[in-house]
Amino acid sequence: MEDFNFVVGQQFADVKTFRKAIKEAAIAQHFELKIIKSDLIRYFAKCAKEDCPWRIRAVKLPNVPTFTIRSIEGTHTCGKTAQLGHHQASVDWIVNLIEERLRDNVNYKPKDILQDIQKQYGITIPYKQAWRAKERGLAAIYGSSEEGYCLLPAYCEQIKLSNPGSIAQVFTTGSDHRFQRLFVSFNASINGFLHGCLPIIGLGGMELKSKYLGTLLSVTSFDADGGLFPVAFGIVDVETEESWMWFLSEFHKLLEISTETIPQLTVLSDGQKGIVEAVRRKFPTAYQGICMRHLTESINKEFKNGRLVQLLWKAAYSITTIGFRERMAEIEEVCAEAAKRIQQVPPNRWAVVYFEGSRFGHLSSNIEEFNKWILEACELPIIQVIERIHGKLMAEFKERHEKGMTWTSVLAPSVEKRISDAIESALSYQVLRSDEVEFEVLSADRSNIVNIGTRCCSCRDWQLYGVPCSHAVAALLSCRKNIYEYTEKYFTVAKYCETYSQPIYPIPDKSEWSKATEGLTDDENRVVRPPKFRRPPGRPEKKRLCVKEANREKHTVHCSRCNQTGHYKRTCKAGVAETIDH
Repeated sequence: MEDFNFVVGQQFADVKTFRKAIKEAAIAQHFELKIIKSDLIRYFAKCAKEDCPWRIRAVKLPNVPTFTIRSIEGTHTCGKTAQLGHHQASVDWIVNLIEERLRDNVNYKPKDILQDIQKQYGITIPYKQAWRAKERGLAAIYGSSEEGYCLLPAYCEQIKLSNPGSIAQVFTTGSDHRFQRLFVSFNASINGFLHGCLPIIGLGGMELKSKYLGTLLSVTSFDADGGLFPVAFGIVDVETEESWMWFLSEFHKLLEISTETIPQLTVLSDGQKGIVEAVRRKFPTAYQGICMRHLTESINKEFKNGRLVQLLWKAAYSITTIGFRERMAEIEEVCAEAAKRIQQVPPNRWAVVYFEGSRFGHLSSNIEEFNKWILEACELPIIQVIERIHGKLMAEFKERHEKGMTWTSVLAPSVEKRISDAIESALSYQVLRSDEVEFEVLSADRSNIVNIGTRCCSCRDWQLYGVPCSHAVAALLSCRKNIYEYTEKYFTVAKYCETYSQPIYPIPDKSEWSKATEGLTDDENRVVRPPKFRRPPGRPEKKRLCVKEANREKHTVHCSRCNQTGHYKRTCKAGVAETIDH
């Protein structure tokens, strides 16, 4: 408290500094101020508590902005007890207090603000006041949500100018040009996906938490080393079946422009009806799979049983139908209700043994990893969300390109290790050759049939991962074949380097944007207004769960009073009617 004690003659840089100091003192020492006179040359205030004699008077010195205390009368007799609030603890005061912390951590929560103020000043402020201060502080640092939407057309133009070949489009609705949708894909991402990535994409959405909400939709893939590779993303005002149809339509157009032949894709998602239908319409030849991370989280949330999750993963990785049925039988023993719930999801969407496409060992998409990139920015204006993605992409592309150039192996490190382990195991196997392409490989506990012509092994690992298993390696070594030639091309260091061969370039500072928009048409340079949808009260859902309960049987409620369905005893009107009749 010594920092807040004043003495006659004490000086302050200007009137603003003095006002801030006296307010801080009032809050810290738990007394309310009653300001009698306050202008640019004088300040006179007293304690707001009746009968308390404390007074303070300060004035501006001649010809300088300095403020000095002329007199302090009396001492506090008001008790200075802590309160459930403080008139001087305004939203503006809280904003000044938390601004630096918000710069370091945009996820500085209102409850943390309350705790810090309580700890530092001993007062309790309303949660809503802390929430408003955070909103205002973020707007002061990063600009308002409304300004973010206004800047979108100019920002999209900058993306296309600084990264030629990129797609960046904003779509509006209505005569007042309210924001509806945004689609962005950098040219380096398009090139990297088509020439270096696995033919697998993950689709997912993440709810934004800014003033006008919205959902970030994304398409990601995997590079040769299994790393996350963002291909395209979009932001929509509301996530619906229609918005997913639009997003995948834009992605399909992008591929049509960029390549003569669109690759046959394996699509991993959380299985929402809107995504499934949009993929079926826009990519009819694609194989659709459900992300196992989403499925297991959904089951775990509903039944809260770790054993179930372990068995579900084992069922997913089963390489024979017999093994799959055994795991499902174990699940039924643990919880029959959970088994029934899992059976509602077709096994050809999540189980390895039934899946028709190539997942290369990826049972889960990497959408969650992409969402972590912008987790800290999801409360910020829309421009900040895009800038966060752009900055992260720029850094990752540069770092991975440099890393790839240092590798001297044929395959990416994670796959090279897989081959090394397979070679080590293969040295102890016995190989019997049947013909030019077929072999029987004997190990200590079993035998496997390997066909190097069709690139398959009865253990199924070769087919599932695209990398020769230990049995295949034993067969290939026995006939002196090059193991690397029998590994899918997607896993080579050359492919990895090609994935990150093109850099993502920085975008100029906002001060230079006006020059780039001078030649645009009125439609291209229109002012985009925010959507009508605003954040509703209450805490938003933290995670999206799998298969938004499509085809799931709804629980029917029964009333114990009238034995009818559709309501509980508490809301039963039959009992009310009987009471009135009597």
